[in-house]
Amino acid sequence: MVGTALTRTSIYIDGYNLYYSRLKGTPYKWLDIAALFRDRILLPQDPGATVVAIKYFTAPVKANYARHAEASSQAQTQYLRAIQSRAPGLVQIINGFHIFGAASLPTYREGTSPSKDDVSRVWMIEEKQTDVNIALHAYRDAVRGACDQLVICSNDSDLEPALKMIREDVPTARLGLVMPLRDKDTEAGKVPNKRLTALAHWVRRHIRDDELAQSQLPQHVPTPKKPASKPLHW
Repeated sequence: MVGTALTRTSIYIDGYNLYYSRLKGTPYKWLDIAALFRDRILLPQDPGATVVAIKYFTAPVKANYARHAEASSQAQTQYLRAIQSRAPGLVQIINGFHIFGAASLPTYREGTSPSKDDVSRVWMIEEKQTDVNIALHAYRDAVRGACDQLVICSNDSDLEPALKMIREDVPTARLGLVMPLRDKDTEAGKVPNKRLTALAHWVRRHIRDDELAQSQLPQHVPTPKKPASKPLHW
C-alpha cells in the first residue's frame, strides 16, 4: 500500500511526446529524466515509491530531415549516453524508427473545410513503434509483476487500450500519468487527454519550468568512455 510499504515503480517516457509538447523551444532539453520523474514528480506524490526502471522510448533522428542536420543526430547520441550513464542500470532506451513517405492530403484553404477533391502531395515523416512499445512494455511489466505502480509520461490516446487492459487484468497495479504539458497550455487548447486520465489512479497535469530547470544534467556527464557533453545548439 502507498505510504506503508515500498511501491516498486516503473516509469515509461514517450520521448517524442515529451520533447515536442514540453521541451521544444525551451533551454531545458539537457534533461536528467531520473531527477525529474523520480525525485521531483514521483516521490512527492508517493514517498513510499522506489523506482525499479525508467524506460525512455524514442527513435533515431533522421539527420537529412533534422533542423541541425548531422548535429541533431550527434546531439541525440550524446543525450542518450548521458541519461544512461547518469543513472546506470536504471534508464533503458527503447528505440523505434522513422519512415518517410509521400502522401496526398487535403490542401489548406483559409475559411473552407477540407475537401477530398482538393489535395496536395506532401512528404510525411512518421515515428513508428513508440506507442506500441510503450503499451507492450507496460502491459508485460504489469502482468509479470515486475512492478506495483506504472507511471506513464504521455498525452497520446493510442495508449488507452493498454491502460484499460492493465486495469482489468492486473487490478492491483496502480497507474500514474504525467502529462508533458506546460502549466499554461490550457490557454492554447492543449489539455490532458480525458481518455487517459479517466484510467489513472493519479495524474500530474503539467511539468513546471522550475522543475525542469532544477533537473538539468551537468554540462559534461562522465561515461565509461569519453564524457557526454551538452550540445552547443541546446
